[in-house]
Amino acid sequence: MYLKQDPVQQLPVFRLKLPFVREGQGSYQTQPLPGCPRMPLSVQLRQYQRQAMTNWFANNGRGTLKMATGSGKTITALAIACELYQQISLQVLLVVCPYRHLVTQWARECEKFNLQPILAFENLRTWQSQLSTQLYNLRSGSQGFVTVITTNSTLIGDGFQSQLKYFPAKTLIIGDEAHNLGAPKLEESLPRRVGLRLALSATPERYFDDEGTQSLFDYFGTVLQPEFTLRDAISQGALVHYLYYPILVELTEAESISYLKLTKKIGRALLYRERESGESSNLEDHEDLKPLLMQRARLIGAAANKLPALRDLMTTRRETTHTLFYCSDGSPEIGQRSSLRQLKAVAKILGVELGYKVSTYTAKTPLHERETLRLQFEQGKLQGLVAIRCLDEGVDIPAIQTAVILSSSGNPRQFIQRRGRVLRPHPNKERATIYDMIVLPPDLDRETIEVERNLLRKELRRFVEFADLADNAGQARIKLLNLQKRYGLLDI
Repeated sequence: MYLKQDPVQQLPVFRLKLPFVREGQGSYQTQPLPGCPRMPLSVQLRQYQRQAMTNWFANNGRGTLKMATGSGKTITALAIACELYQQISLQVLLVVCPYRHLVTQWARECEKFNLQPILAFENLRTWQSQLSTQLYNLRSGSQGFVTVITTNSTLIGDGFQSQLKYFPAKTLIIGDEAHNLGAPKLEESLPRRVGLRLALSATPERYFDDEGTQSLFDYFGTVLQPEFTLRDAISQGALVHYLYYPILVELTEAESISYLKLTKKIGRALLYRERESGESSNLEDHEDLKPLLMQRARLIGAAANKLPALRDLMTTRRETTHTLFYCSDGSPEIGQRSSLRQLKAVAKILGVELGYKVSTYTAKTPLHERETLRLQFEQGKLQGLVAIRCLDEGVDIPAIQTAVILSSSGNPRQFIQRRGRVLRPHPNKERATIYDMIVLPPDLDRETIEVERNLLRKELRRFVEFADLADNAGQARIKLLNLQKRYGLLDI
């Protein structure tokens, strides 16, 4: 098998063989050198992980693994690095993550594979000299392997970019939560001289960004078949079974008025485009609709009646532990400094009114404090974490047994990431429980009902799909049936 030539750079050609992977584990080296990839005895690869490895090698060292959140993408990627080390004496592993906490999480996994990673993020002085020294040692033959884990924001900086020219041909780049790397500035910063490329994401397609999605696939390679879905992950034991309880919430009168105004604006914008083009219009085709859709999502996310619904739910569940509360990350009023409003209100209801032991977990929570909270949560010292978006991507807290989703954006990625986060297996977890607050749209007139049907169709399809996979599927579907009837969406 040969690696394809990059259309811009002349890249070295490697002869890659399909990996021979033993049942239950990857390639195994008995006497590894310090810091060189080695498959640990404790890691047991599942059949779909072995298939993913084979598919990537068959595609000449390029490709995107679209695997359900929690199904072991990190382990699969590190197994590929071990196989490359065996086959071609791979010299450098470069992992790029969207967030700092994922860097430390990757570091923990890398250490299990005998790797000694450089954590390249934040202050240049903490990593740049270490990286340049190890790359020099690699070239001089005094070091066998270099592992670097960095963040997206560090990757695009001059300090890291200046080092990329010293990376050898035998380098593997892994893009974690790779959908983020489709953004123009990030995509331009990806190293063209590195030919071995692997993207990881449960949701590689970028929301409202076909061009960014294509540039991502152009760099890393397209999604490799077969995809590994949530249904696959549950049936094969990679994720746990779950109970799903939709909680229907009404908008207040003021919220309903704002909602109607937004829906009419969206409808008028679509109608104008249809008249101009003479063709029916699709929401995803209009970048200019994104601000209106985001306002609508914020309005739904911050709906006031979610707070009394939460109080009613948790009043009878005060002894429940290992619970995650997902809050809205913004308010409907653009420009107001109130992105933490719902989070603070939820923390007050739980902690002050109900005496529930909780802590907030946001992007502003320092890295060392996040690790402390994670351990307290695992041990049951904290009953719950009240979080915004920073727990959406990649964070591994398998002890979560219950999730209360107060808010989800219109982006399907967030919905998929969150449900996978809750379903990760854990020795003390037989089954997960998810409470999902779904806002009921107000009564609409003839001008807006069709727009609302189109807006609701995709969101409701996600809820229905998730209900269908739950152990209490019949009960969950009945709860959604009235909403489907109301908008003539019984075909979902």
